Amino acid sequence: MLRRFRLGCVVNAAIAGLGAGPVERLLKKYIRFACGVDDLTVAEKVYAIAGFLGIVTAFLLVMSVQTVRLQNSYRNMQASSAAAAINSGLINASVYAIVMDSRGIYMSTERAKVKEFADGILKRNHELAEVMKGWEPTVRSEDFERFASLKRRIAQFIDFRQELVRRAVEISPAAAREFGDTEASSTVRSRLNADLEALQRGYNERTREADGLAEQNRCAAWYLFMLGLVALVLAALNVLVIRDSVLARLSDIAQAADRIRTGDIGSEVPHLRGHDEIGRLARTVQNFRAAVAQVFELEQLELDLSKQRDAAMAERDAFNDKYQAKKWQLSAAINSMPQALIMLDGKARVIAMNSNYRRMYNLPETIESGSSLEEILEHGLFSGDIKKYVSAILVRIGKKEPAAYEVRLNDGRIVKIYERPMDGGGWVSVQEDVTEQRQKERILERTERLLATVVENVREGIIAKDARSLRYLFVNKAAEQQIGMSRTDIVGKTARELFSCETAELIEKRDQQLLAQSQQLEPIVDTICNPVRGRRVISWRRLQIGAPGEESHMFVSMVEDLSDQVGTVD
Repeated sequence: MLRRFRLGCVVNAAIAGLGAGPVERLLKKYIRFACGVDDLTVAEKVYAIAGFLGIVTAFLLVMSVQTVRLQNSYRNMQASSAAAAINSGLINASVYAIVMDSRGIYMSTERAKVKEFADGILKRNHELAEVMKGWEPTVRSEDFERFASLKRRIAQFIDFRQELVRRAVEISPAAAREFGDTEASSTVRSRLNADLEALQRGYNERTREADGLAEQNRCAAWYLFMLGLVALVLAALNVLVIRDSVLARLSDIAQAADRIRTGDIGSEVPHLRGHDEIGRLARTVQNFRAAVAQVFELEQLELDLSKQRDAAMAERDAFNDKYQAKKWQLSAAINSMPQALIMLDGKARVIAMNSNYRRMYNLPETIESGSSLEEILEHGLFSGDIKKYVSAILVRIGKKEPAAYEVRLNDGRIVKIYERPMDGGGWVSVQEDVTEQRQKERILERTERLLATVVENVREGIIAKDARSLRYLFVNKAAEQQIGMSRTDIVGKTARELFSCETAELIEKRDQQLLAQSQQLEPIVDTICNPVRGRRVISWRRLQIGAPGEESHMFVSMVEDLSDQVGTVD
């Protein structure tokens, strides 16, 4: 609270000096951020203040550059306007002197006087030309057009006065008066005066712009002052934050650490609720105090370690007895399995095997736990590349990939092998002699091949369909010829997808009759409309395979085309 009060006093003083405006609002928001957010760390607070200070410094830099630019523009405008005023005065004076000398020529009757006035005009002409020459480099781009017009008028004026001097010297003053005291001469002078006044008006406008720049310079200086004051306030805030948030709190924590070091472990550690680095440091000191207290507790606990050690040793012995019992149970379990079983570790060394495995491969008693898989395979029954086979198993053990495959032994037996990874590493392989099973499968395969050959070559069409979906599952070659479609066009479709509605309804009616009678071995003669071969007379016998509800439930029809015997029906 004291820190917030001090910061508030500093801020109020700064705001009173700056006045209302965007800077005041920004500063108020910043103070609420710096004083009211206790969850921020010290680093975040310092970085935030430094960030605002950097922003203000950037504004100071920008305003300084802008002020220098305005001052340079102001000085250039002032110098240009001053030079224009001086040069305008010199031109007016020179023109006036030339005009007066011209009148002197008009009024003189003596050749010497005429020569004196003529020399004065020539001198003034030269001075006038030098003034224009010196003025030209200082002319700004926006005034160049008016200056060019004035320069042409001056050149005309000088040429006119040069000719007037020549006539006065070479002919007579009267000739000079006749040449110079004309309407054309007055026109040249009036246009010269008009161009000079136009140029002076431009420079007068430049003078007013310079006055505006001077006002902007004063405003920029005021902004620079305010930004500098804000920078000072931010620097003061940074100092206060470091003092109140870091130094003072560190001092409190250091004193608490000294008390704990001297043995006062009951003393309170301040600033434990802080969410910043100081709060974490305070909690670390609190943990240190707890650690010191635990040291005393450990001394007491050390006295109980011997008792606990004895209890642990007794528990270990009991666990060892239980382990041996489990080991015997596991050995009995794997030896009672009908399949052969072997367990390997990660390097394909034997952990355990049952008696069926020894019997399957005729292994001697020398093959036991710790033997390698390669030693087992070298015993003589394995017919493949031993090293390649062992390498493949090691790869699967490393990847923990299960596998199932068959191998043929040298004695002709076929062994089915199932491999699975074990929890905690290692490999278990369950093996089964499937020689008799594979022989039965080959016999069944030959029987199926024989049956398929007979079905494909009988004269009657044989059609099988799913009893649930009524989709065709199989047609033989004779059925393909009777229907007039290929097997791929028939299988998977229903009667309604292949035949007309009348024929499809007849076929579905026969399906329902078969479902009620189980079989129809007596031939049924029907006339159907074949979409390819037209109306045909057919005789069919039908039976069911399986029972309703079974996945293998199907209808089998044996169809004979009688159209050629009874005559084609139109």
